[in-house]
Amino acid sequence: MPTYCCAISFAEIWAGVRSGEEAITDAFFHARGEVVLDAAVGRHAGTYLSRYSRSHGLQIADALVAAAASTAGLRLWTLNRRHYPMSDLAFHDGQAPT
Repeated sequence: MPTYCCAISFAEIWAGVRSGEEAITDAFFHARGEVVLDAAVGRHAGTYLSRYSRSHGLQIADALVAAAASTAGLRLWTLNRRHYPMSDLAFHDGQAPT
């Protein structure tokens, strides 16, 4: 199954790369497609923020990641499901967020 990343994922992972891990990190990203953060994703993320920022503490980075996956029709692969309370978001194993 193909996997994808967006600019937010690139930034979050590269922020934690240690010296000597650059090549393997590059290989990780080269093995994936890219979901572009465009105006449609931005509007969708804004809708998520409007709905969930106060009630769930949703931050802009997570809103953009969720909107990128949802807009592209992809399932989100995350270990932090509580960051993603959106009912319309599909996860990699099809389970609802906990």
